[in-house]
Parts: sequence; C-alpha cells; structure tokens
Amino acid sequence: MTTSEYDWWWGKRVNDNAPMPSPENTRPIEEHLQVISSELEKKLEAEKMRKGNNKAVEDLNSLKKIIRSCAYRLGLLGWMLEFKKML
Repeated sequence: MTTSEYDWWWGKRVNDNAPMPSPENTRPIEEHLQVISSELEKKLEAEKMRKGNNKAVEDLNSLKKIIRSCAYRLGLLGWMLEFKKML
C-alpha cells in the first residue's frame, strides 16, 4: 500500500530530476568530432615521432657496434704490422 505523496514522488523522480543542458554550453556534433579528430591526429603524430626516434636510436647503436668492430680490426692490423717490423 502506498500513499498519494509516494505515488506523486515516484512519477516525478525520473524525469523532473534530470538536469537540462543549457544552449550556451552545447556545441554541434560536427564541432565535437572535429576536436576529437584533431586530438587523435596529434596523438598519432606523437606516436610516429616516438617510433622514428626509437628507430634512430637503434640505427645509432648499430653504427656504434660497426665502428667498434672496425676499430678493433684496425687495432689488430696495427699490432700485426708492428709485430712484423720486429721480425
């Protein structure tokens, strides 16, 4: 058994308590989607730069290994030439 006040409250609570959007604070969906797409483009650009930076670091490390290997070989070559002079 319910009271008439409860019945009134039950019917009113769903629709009347929801806040209504003000026209000043709303923007068209096209503008909203444009903002979202520009944010996604910025994120994609940042990701490309990060990946490019990682690739550049990998290439630099690879070149350092090659240079160390060449320097080692040149060092051995120099040592062998010195050894031959001694003979």
